[in-house]
Amino acid sequence: MNRIRVAKLMAATAVAALTACSAPVPGPGILKSGLLKAEGVERVSVDRASYPAELKSLRNSALRLGEGLLTNGGKGANGNVVSSPGSLLIAIAMLRAGAAGQAAAEMDAVLNLPAEHRDEAMNALLASLEKFDGDPGSVDEENPPRKPVMHPANGLFVDKNATTGAAYLDTLAKHYGTGVYPVDFRDEGTTKPAIDAWVAKNTGGRIKEAPAEYDTHNTFSLLNTLYFAAAWSSPFDPGSTSDRPFTTAKGEEIKAPAMRNLLQMKYADGPGWRGVDLPYAEGFVMRLVLPDGPDGNATGTTTPAAFGAGKLAEIAAAMDSAPLETVQIQLPRWDHKCSFDLRTVLGAMGLTKTLSTQTDFNAIQPGFILTQAGQAANITVAEKGTVAAAVTQFNGTETSAGPQPERTIDFDRPFHYQIVHVETGLPLFMGTVADPR
Repeated sequence: MNRIRVAKLMAATAVAALTACSAPVPGPGILKSGLLKAEGVERVSVDRASYPAELKSLRNSALRLGEGLLTNGGKGANGNVVSSPGSLLIAIAMLRAGAAGQAAAEMDAVLNLPAEHRDEAMNALLASLEKFDGDPGSVDEENPPRKPVMHPANGLFVDKNATTGAAYLDTLAKHYGTGVYPVDFRDEGTTKPAIDAWVAKNTGGRIKEAPAEYDTHNTFSLLNTLYFAAAWSSPFDPGSTSDRPFTTAKGEEIKAPAMRNLLQMKYADGPGWRGVDLPYAEGFVMRLVLPDGPDGNATGTTTPAAFGAGKLAEIAAAMDSAPLETVQIQLPRWDHKCSFDLRTVLGAMGLTKTLSTQTDFNAIQPGFILTQAGQAANITVAEKGTVAAAVTQFNGTETSAGPQPERTIDFDRPFHYQIVHVETGLPLFMGTVADPR
């Protein structure tokens, strides 16, 4: 396969040294945080056309994750929710690359992940996004660019004293372009600022801290960030923006700044909804879906969280084939942020084994267990376009736990015992313990 350079990452030899639990091989680049970053790993190139079924499955997985995030609601304001099922999907897929046993089966079943070629399909998906890659720090967010900036980044911070699986790191490098950073989690004063600096750099400063709680006992922190900035295909005229009525989810009518425009876009409707794909200048749309009101028509309010993954897939299919129509659109401006405890989100979705196992992630680290998981996201939508950012983080620790018992027996009441000569079966001693004091 051809290889394409997508980032300066840890060399395979450095990965091998790291997984051998020796001191990490120093890389030539030193970040401002003092963190070493090696060079040389290249993500392999795959043919996107070879994985149509897997890519469709990944889209459905993202819709399932989106349903879980919206149902949870996160920590926003006034009931507003902004989340990134895309970021969560990429991070989950990187975690799944190191899963086995019941946790792997559970993740595949609950999230509808592809049964085969999952990592190759994610590679193709990331390559499609990276056609629009750019530096978030160079974006003038007051004037979003006509050529969209879609910057995905994957990073893995591993404790330099932990044993991290070579095959796992190879998969992350080969299909996800994941940078590997050896750190000392016990040194919070160095490692936490380094992780936060990585997050801030890859979100253009829109998110300044990693979302999951820092713990000095961790040995693993996996992150994905997405940054998006794009101008509308046809910007809204600020002179047409004015305060207009908006009925909140609580039924309260308020006045909110609303933009207005008349342009061609995809329009579709179905039972319980109407929607449009509002186009950006290139490559992306904002899908806007208006639920029918309680009386079954286009008046009143219904929370969008009522849309399950099945309905969202139905809407996506309808919009895929929808014709262009001339639409008069009224859209409020908004600037929202939100955060999520992903252990709560994923637990509610049914990933109980995934969140508790000490055996099914041994490919990552011996006895690996997830300790924290979080997401932070924000979005600004205005007349000129949209700017948004998200970060998803999974933290874990190496417990060095051996195989878990298939059965448990507690001698906590009177019991019989023998001392047996194995070769002859002769019971040399035999007795009963009625009171061990």
